Amino acid sequence: MGKKSVHIALVGNPNSGKSSLFNALTGLNQKVGNFPGVTVDKKTGSLWLDDQQQAELIDLPGTYSLYPRRADEWVAYKVLMGADPDIQTDVVLLVADASNLKRNLLFCSQIIDLKIPVVMALTMNDIAAKKNINIDISGLEAELGIPVVAVNPRKNKGIGNLKKILQQVARIHAATHTRDFIDTKKLAPEAIHGVQQLVPQLSDYASVHYLINHEQFPLNNTLQAAIEQVEIDHKFNPTKTQAEEIMQRYHRIRQIMQQNVVEPGPLEKKLFTDKLDNLLLHRTWGYIILLTVLFLLFQSIFWLARFPMDGIEWSFQQASSWLGNVLPQAWWSDLFINGIVAGLSGILVFVPQIMILFGLITLLEDTGYMARISFLSDKLMRKVGLNGKSVMPMISGFACAVPAIMSTRNIENRKERLLTILITPLMSCSARLPVYTILISLVIDDKYYFGFLSLQGLVMMGLYLLGTTMALIVSYVMKWFVKIQEKSFFILELPVYRAPRWKNAAITMVEKARIFVTDAGKVIMVISLLLWFLSNYGPDHRISKLEDKYAALMQQMPAQKDSLQKHLSTEKLQNSYAGILGKTIEPVIAPLGYDWKIGIALITSFAAREVFVGTMATLYSVEESDNSSLREKLQSARHPDGRPVYTLAAALSLMVFYVLAMQCMSTLAVVKRETKSWKWPVFQFTYMTILAYSMSFLVYHLF
Repeated sequence: MGKKSVHIALVGNPNSGKSSLFNALTGLNQKVGNFPGVTVDKKTGSLWLDDQQQAELIDLPGTYSLYPRRADEWVAYKVLMGADPDIQTDVVLLVADASNLKRNLLFCSQIIDLKIPVVMALTMNDIAAKKNINIDISGLEAELGIPVVAVNPRKNKGIGNLKKILQQVARIHAATHTRDFIDTKKLAPEAIHGVQQLVPQLSDYASVHYLINHEQFPLNNTLQAAIEQVEIDHKFNPTKTQAEEIMQRYHRIRQIMQQNVVEPGPLEKKLFTDKLDNLLLHRTWGYIILLTVLFLLFQSIFWLARFPMDGIEWSFQQASSWLGNVLPQAWWSDLFINGIVAGLSGILVFVPQIMILFGLITLLEDTGYMARISFLSDKLMRKVGLNGKSVMPMISGFACAVPAIMSTRNIENRKERLLTILITPLMSCSARLPVYTILISLVIDDKYYFGFLSLQGLVMMGLYLLGTTMALIVSYVMKWFVKIQEKSFFILELPVYRAPRWKNAAITMVEKARIFVTDAGKVIMVISLLLWFLSNYGPDHRISKLEDKYAALMQQMPAQKDSLQKHLSTEKLQNSYAGILGKTIEPVIAPLGYDWKIGIALITSFAAREVFVGTMATLYSVEESDNSSLREKLQSARHPDGRPVYTLAAALSLMVFYVLAMQCMSTLAVVKRETKSWKWPVFQFTYMTILAYSMSFLVYHLF
């Protein structure tokens, strides 16, 4: 039987290695939710400190100091101040970057003065060694008065020792440091004394924060008024106090650094990272390299995924053929083959592409290049009303708009955040990938230029660039209409370049494939089964009339039974509930080059864009009894006058529609949650539908 669980808060500056340490300590025992009352990610994980002692690790948002500005920094601040009733911590695990110790020590010194148990995990020691930085860890421990443990989460070094020290500190359950980092009392002695008379358990430094931010803490009205009165009585000046505190902290930090850290002189040669930045952040070459990286990304998706996709498609063809021969002719066998199996094939065939896309994006993030993309894009983003921080949500939108929109929370400026939310769905997410893939393979030749440039890959990249370009144009137009006046700053710390962790990429690929199959797969399967029903059944009088008509014809012309059976299937589909719905909306979509079946797919894919392929698989499986692939069925599709349905013009028009239309209920739901209003999702759905319809109309008639 284990002891009572220990609650550990994981804190640190952004890019200090906090996420790597969290993953190393908790492994797969992680949960992601939201902090109560705010749309900020809450990551928690469980770990065993030894055979008997379990702990819960709470990963708090990265922050540089105890003076918060953003919503996520306020979350970390309130937990550390003990002002969050839902999260009580026994120990604070502070992550500090050994290669940038001076900056990390500011936050560390503030936590020390709160008089809460703290352990420092020193990361990035390998990078510090490359920079010729030597740290006397025992000297640092003596100066700070807290345990300091060197760790390397990537290689699992020092993790065992860290767990042991966390357990020791938790068992003592008291601040291991007794002296102040700076003499806080001298900052405002009378005011601090006044607050401590009202709240006796506060340390001197916590009292300063109560004077500055008491309105943000869950205190009763009497106590709020009393603290306010202390401020007035003693003429407490928060700005002056904060400035003086920071100056004193940095003075002490400089002394500690001189005594315990040996750093190279400023004239010593630059690190490889700095040399690489000169090229990758160059005002000309930087953009050329960025476009090349994106180009290779989309070429790779087509080239690498082709073989497993062909294999999956062939397997399902064989399975459908075998089941058709083995199972008896009955409604349930038809449901199984044309509903369940056809729906499954529409899901699994695209798993390789989704895995490859996410794997490559993870590798780019891991190397540190993603942050450079933000830095590089800031100038362009500002011209359209955004800033460099908008780039990360936009790039994340290539994977999925839902987490991308949630990641806009780290954009401090409200106008820039709203504009980013409104345009992010224009980025082509992975759910559109199945639609693009099937349509490109139908109308674009599988041709290579110079032996390696795929024409299909170039068209795919063109669709992604179209979405990005339209997003920037829409943002430029909207910035004149969104009336929020607020100053904007773009501060970004560039992480050092590191070798990518293939294991990390592999875990992400498997995880994203699982999410696609379980989350999107459930929706696709439900809609496939619903469609099978709507496609097989219709108003009784219509269906019985058709069956009587064709029964008579088959008796008259028995030699043409197979041909008549195919005509019956086609007419039954047109007179089914699905057919009636499709025919009703056909006049609206006909100017775009679409038939009624595409109309049904547009409606069903509003649940999730990738449902388009499952819908087509079901509709054509119901109509045609042969076991040809979906691609072959779409190629042979004809309008009533004999024209092919999927011409170059119609397919390009449909691709453009899917690039620009809001075809996702989940995205609208998350926009409502993030903006706390239905006004913006309704506006977003309206402008994207009008934009998609008009651009598709233009493309169809141009081609």
